[in-house]
Amino acid sequence: MLDAMGTRLLATVAAFSLLFTGTAVADDQQIDRKIVQQALDQITSTAAQGAQIRVTEGRDSFTARSGTAELGSTRPVPRSGRFRAGSITKTFTATVVLQLAGEGKVELDAPVVRYLPGLVDARITVRQLLQHTSGLYNYTNAIGFQPQEFEPIRFKQWTPAELIAISTSRPLQFEPGTKWEYNNTGFVILGQLIEKITKQSYERTVQQRILKPLHLNDTTPPGDNPNIHGPHAHSYGLVNGEPTDTTRWNPSVFWAVGDIITTTKDLDTFYAALLSGKLLKPAQQTELMKTTPVSPEYGLGLFIQKAPCGTTIIGHTGAVPGFGSYAFYTPDLQRRVEMSATAGLGTGDPSPGYFGLLEEIFC
Repeated sequence: MLDAMGTRLLATVAAFSLLFTGTAVADDQQIDRKIVQQALDQITSTAAQGAQIRVTEGRDSFTARSGTAELGSTRPVPRSGRFRAGSITKTFTATVVLQLAGEGKVELDAPVVRYLPGLVDARITVRQLLQHTSGLYNYTNAIGFQPQEFEPIRFKQWTPAELIAISTSRPLQFEPGTKWEYNNTGFVILGQLIEKITKQSYERTVQQRILKPLHLNDTTPPGDNPNIHGPHAHSYGLVNGEPTDTTRWNPSVFWAVGDIITTTKDLDTFYAALLSGKLLKPAQQTELMKTTPVSPEYGLGLFIQKAPCGTTIIGHTGAVPGFGSYAFYTPDLQRRVEMSATAGLGTGDPSPGYFGLLEEIFC
């Protein structure tokens, strides 16, 4: 992540779903492309190096972009550019776990230690990992992701065991199942669960079960490869006071939590398939969307929220060093949006642009 600018840019992406505001509009009101462009321009003029968005309304889709792909260049952000999607990866991971549940290979309410003996507190269930109610310490809280802090470790190779150990070396933050607290550790464990059950790598399983069937040819779980292959925009931050390209780093620090590289079009295909029931059996589709009093706005790997204007929105945000993203949808899939922004050197507040986009598209 970045210094003051990056903190605002990525924190805004991660938190916007909790701060969503808007006013009700008629159902037949069309999305104003000019307002979408103005909102994107606000984001790049205050904080981001570049931004791209894909918006679908009914059968019509359009893309927009703002800023530039690189510092000191006039090259525009690629309309179909690839980007690090961050925690949007959690929906992919959750989908595979639910597929395994539908095949009778995983029981959602079984303790995790049934499948991974001795790894965590015996009270923690698979569902609690998926729903952020496990009480485990969030390992990413112990790692510095600001550019200055991240620079010495940006190419470090992390193992899932190392990431989990950061968490399990600390006491539980609360009794399992009693509270909701966003937690990345749970999805590292779910990645290990997938590998234990399928007897192959997490990356290969995602490829076989999601990417290949949906022909998501521009999406990849990169493992420990620091590169983004194909057209993409760059991100920047300050290291020792100097502008530094922060695009490349070893994604093993996020793995099944947030390492997916993708495009707006591929995300649209993935979420449309998932939310329309094409990837899960009916029973698991119900589980996917099920919230609880403890987690009233989160299902299993999905935010499920109702905006003040009455619109239900379903999807996920993502925030990793240099990249902020979101993908949200109405339940009937008639309004859909996927967006990515790369961090720049600006110091302004991008939140009005983010909230303006969501208001125009969903309210």
